[in-house]
Amino acid sequence: MFGYVTVQKGELKVKDYYTYKAYYCGLCKVLRGKYGFLGQMTLTYDMTFLIILLTSLYEEIPVHEKNRCIVHPAKKHEMMFNQITEYAADMNIVLTYFHFVDDWQDEKSKSGLAGLRLLHKSYLEVQRKYPEKCDRIKTCLKKLGKAEKRNEENIDLVARYFGELMAELLLYKEDVWKPTLKKLGFYLGKYIYILDAYDDIEKDMKNGSYNPLKNIYGDEDYEEKCGQMLNLVLAECSSAFEKLPCIQYVDILRNILYVGVWNKYDEKQMKGTEQ
Repeated sequence: MFGYVTVQKGELKVKDYYTYKAYYCGLCKVLRGKYGFLGQMTLTYDMTFLIILLTSLYEEIPVHEKNRCIVHPAKKHEMMFNQITEYAADMNIVLTYFHFVDDWQDEKSKSGLAGLRLLHKSYLEVQRKYPEKCDRIKTCLKKLGKAEKRNEENIDLVARYFGELMAELLLYKEDVWKPTLKKLGFYLGKYIYILDAYDDIEKDMKNGSYNPLKNIYGDEDYEEKCGQMLNLVLAECSSAFEKLPCIQYVDILRNILYVGVWNKYDEKQMKGTEQ
């Protein structure tokens, strides 16, 4: 998820930050346990949001452990994980595998080919467990890939495909919360895609890569348009979240959705001001 769905540490209580880190470390442990070192290398903070959101919603009880890890071997770290962590680890493998497939098919990247070969067995394990979900994710990525290849300029349309993918990831169960979770995921996915395009626009303009913001980049009101798009989709996302009965970890979740997701945007704005 590009590293955009994270906490704003400075706005978070210390105990909440350590809880967030514990779920992150728990995901790392589960990835290593299920998929080895390569699985562990797919670790991102973004999936931690999914784990905490669904754990809060479904009131899943986590396992608490203290373990050392390769990155921090000096002392033991708090780790929290549950069945939802297992689900997030599986989805992380699916997304990483398709990323490697895309790299190989589009750019004939040797690292992409190596990655998909190494993850192929793990992906097949997840596919057998979630066949319909894997097919829907694959369909979303195919639609997205086709739109990018035809240089689609309508960013709302292209972002929709990534929104559909995120909606699928957040759909943990077929229950009463399905519509709300899908709406939350859909608009969060659109936000991520638009912010990623905004973050990469200068680089993409320079190297000629696809970016749906190229047609408005350079407009006098470019920054204002981007800010409005991001605010609109995030407002819909936050509205959906507030309809969920999340009580535990709600401060962490609100920190992410109201503050943390703006981290990259604020960094770029600050760089622009300095320049």
